[in-house]
Amino acid sequence: MKNKFAYVIIPAAILIGFFVNSCKKTLDSDIPDLLVSGQWNLSSVTVMVTHGDTSLLDTTYAINCDQVFTFNADKTCTYTNFDCPAQSTISKGDWELTGNRLILASNIVVQDTTLGSTKPFLYSTISSLGRYSMVLLTGDVINYNNSAIRRVVRYGFVRQNTTTQ
Repeated sequence: MKNKFAYVIIPAAILIGFFVNSCKKTLDSDIPDLLVSGQWNLSSVTVMVTHGDTSLLDTTYAINCDQVFTFNADKTCTYTNFDCPAQSTISKGDWELTGNRLILASNIVVQDTTLGSTKPFLYSTISSLGRYSMVLLTGDVINYNNSAIRRVVRYGFVRQNTTTQ
């Protein structure tokens, strides 16, 4: 009797295993929802220049005006006051995430007082993202040549809690 019981249980366990593992896996992610959840205020900018593992420059700049990055559900975005120009400028563009949800690409064109017209977020690594903070790394974010000099700009953003308790 015990042997017949094992012949029923083992195939049943195998069938259950097939059904559980055959469920369609989705790439659902909270990242798009987090991005469009409100306005992201720039809180810090750090420029890091390295040569291999040696740091050549690590400078954090003060933010002297309100700079706001806003992502919309329709995949458009705006950036207000990039580089703190005298006038209040609003730059518009589009955004998307790569398939692995680790890279943010935005074609937004902004005016930089040093570089002129530039696309700073064309290829940005999402270093950290939560309900109230976001860190984007731009520049030479992929270390493909350890002997090259790399320049990475770290943008730290915060989102204010707009709900009332």
